[in-house]
Amino acid sequence: MSLDDISVVLSDDRPPVDTLAVGVSEFGLAGLTAVDYLSDQSSMREIGHLRTPGPPFITPFENGTPRHHTRLYADEAASLAVVVGERFVPPAQAKSLAEAVATAGGKLDVSNITMLTGVPVAHGPDDHIPFYIATPAYREAYLDETDIRPMGNGFLEGLSAELVTRGMDDAVPTGVFTTPAHPQAPDAAAAIRLLTALKETHAIQIDIGPLETFAANIEAHYQALAERMTAAEADSAPDDRMYM
Repeated sequence: MSLDDISVVLSDDRPPVDTLAVGVSEFGLAGLTAVDYLSDQSSMREIGHLRTPGPPFITPFENGTPRHHTRLYADEAASLAVVVGERFVPPAQAKSLAEAVATAGGKLDVSNITMLTGVPVAHGPDDHIPFYIATPAYREAYLDETDIRPMGNGFLEGLSAELVTRGMDDAVPTGVFTTPAHPQAPDAAAAIRLLTALKETHAIQIDIGPLETFAANIEAHYQALAERMTAAEADSAPDDRMYM
């Protein structure tokens, strides 16, 4: 099997769905946190995985039980499926992974593919909102009646770029919801903004209350850490005895 061979493994009883949301291990883990939160809902069930060879080789596990690093879940009632990619996507594999995601979307008969991701840009509090980059068909179907703003000039890269490029060339509307993310992972507050955009545009019911609590706990943790570091620096500063 070559580095470009990414296989799609889906169960035979997979349901057809309208939306395929994708999140992978990227800056701040905002998109991954968002789709992982969705996959953990009781209405979601695992329906398959993507088998991606090549480095980095990882097999996540929890309580001694291993799992595939890139998994698919579906909620038939919500007409939603998610790709949860815990493995960092090497740039050389972005194209083949996008093709595998598109193949999975075709098998699920999706009407759109939506990438959720954070972006490492300098920003102020007013920029703590979701933005979009989307194909014309996606904008017409999901964005024209919303207040979500387009992202300004720039470049997509990696999996986001490959998915949107495919969306420009074929009939599947494809969009990216992005938001400024912080390096302290996971940026749960950014994940909430991405899920809020998904709720607003796709009429999907998502209870983000538990994630809001998680985000508040993370913020409190980092605030307390920053205060301890500031106090430690003050305590370690040498006394100026020049005039004593």
